[in-house]
Amino acid sequence: MMFSTIALANTEKENPTVCRISVIFNNIPFSPQLRTGWGFACVIEGFDQNILFDTGSDGEKLLANMHRVGIDPRSIDAVVLSHIHMDHTGGLEAFLAENPNVSVFMPYSFPDFLKKKIMDLGARVIAVKEPKELLKGVHSTGEMGNGIREQALILNTPKGLVVITGCAHPGVVHMVTQAKNYLKKEVYLTMGGFHMMGMSPSQITKHLQALRELGVKNVAPSHCTGDEAIARFREVWGHNFITGGCGAVIEVSP
Repeated sequence: MMFSTIALANTEKENPTVCRISVIFNNIPFSPQLRTGWGFACVIEGFDQNILFDTGSDGEKLLANMHRVGIDPRSIDAVVLSHIHMDHTGGLEAFLAENPNVSVFMPYSFPDFLKKKIMDLGARVIAVKEPKELLKGVHSTGEMGNGIREQALILNTPKGLVVITGCAHPGVVHMVTQAKNYLKKEVYLTMGGFHMMGMSPSQITKHLQALRELGVKNVAPSHCTGDEAIARFREVWGHNFITGGCGAVIEVSP
């Protein structure tokens, strides 16, 4: 497996101080062993429960990539969905066919028919409206945005907060600000899709400046961030830029 890491460390699950994030679905390539596709998904290990954040657009690719990197779908305890778009929820049904014994945390505004469908597949549904702790050390920003309602995942690590966004439709700056204000801690890493495709150079610069002012130490932009914006993140963050494409593994240790 190829690694893109902040800090390498012993990643045995019994050591809860190590956070390991494996990107298993992304349109941005990293490992040639994994198949890319439009969307995003990652697996988070190192907390009391293993978490699948988003499910990409294609269940067959999602499961194939999980198996390729040695992650058993049955080892997942919880699924967190960022927002309703198919490139983040499309793989859910195939995943639940392999492992229905999970809790699915979704924005409160998801339609009732979708909640019922997930429950009919055997999973437990938990709707999230406000910022809250979902699992020990794992929080949601709560659903945000005036149009597309979306939640980001916040991991509370010894190094600081890790904020993972699916697409950041409400704005990556707003979501990072929400996470920081909610838990009153510095942001060690922001990763995922930042929804900056098509932005002008001046808009990109404005977003980067705002994230720098928020004190975001490391960044791993991918998915819908856009090539131009990703290049600017690499330039501005330098050695604190983390590659976050499909197959990347990011480890945060004390």
